[in-house]
Amino acid sequence: MKAQHRQLVSYGTVALVAILLALNYDLFIVENHFAPAGLNGIATMVQYKTGFSISYMSLLINIPLCLFAFFCIRREFALKTLLFTLVYSFSYLLLQQLDTTPFQYNAQGHDLIFPVIISGVISGFVYGICIKNNACTGGTDVVSRYISKVRPRMNFFRVTFLLNTLVAFLSLFVYSDGGTLDYKPVALCITYCFISNFVGNYILEGTKTAYKFTIITNHPQELSEEITQKLHHGITRLEAFGAYTNTEKTMLLCVVNKHQLTDVQQILNHYEDTFSFCELVSSTYGNFKHIKKPS
Repeated sequence: MKAQHRQLVSYGTVALVAILLALNYDLFIVENHFAPAGLNGIATMVQYKTGFSISYMSLLINIPLCLFAFFCIRREFALKTLLFTLVYSFSYLLLQQLDTTPFQYNAQGHDLIFPVIISGVISGFVYGICIKNNACTGGTDVVSRYISKVRPRMNFFRVTFLLNTLVAFLSLFVYSDGGTLDYKPVALCITYCFISNFVGNYILEGTKTAYKFTIITNHPQELSEEITQKLHHGITRLEAFGAYTNTEKTMLLCVVNKHQLTDVQQILNHYEDTFSFCELVSSTYGNFKHIKKPS
């Protein structure tokens, strides 16, 4: 029952952020005449030039991609992405039928950086939540997911980067009037991509990042006790051998929160014959709250 409840919550979350993205396009993006990232950016430019709705373009592009993902990537991922596509497309169609003018941020060509910042933050939030729930917003995200599956070593971010570069380049001509090239839409597209990627990455990794310390020392007991008592973190102790000195050593492994980085460094400064290095950990998992110290 708990697993089914979690799945229902996950599907509901994907549907809600799809509505949020539709609102984002209607209120902040389309009226300010700039192209966002990915295939949605191309759809936005097509609507600007021809009037063909972003919703229909999204359905035409993403339904075949979802079918492809169902058979070639993962069924749950495909179903959630399809749900996102349908809810997003029909929500945007509904918004087009409603009078949302009082709520739209139409900068009228002035101070366009403000709607770009708002829309970039919202889009990044949507991307991050989708990925955390094993879904995506469609388009190049599906292609990237497939590339990461069949060729894990290939940097699929290049695919996204190239497409976003193409969108930015095309916007130079699409939004230029009177035969004069307007570079402002290019700058807005680049800014939007940067902000949305930054926020999306923060949603995925920012709240769970930590630092892992690897410590080689001749004072394992003292160091372990001080770190445990002052920082309330456990330590893993391993026996090691110094190849250069041909002596027995002790290796300590400890993961601490970001704000405790300086505290660990200050503790290490008090011990001679101690060498340490730290690494950034993108995420931490597990629950050690119920582990009791043996008597």
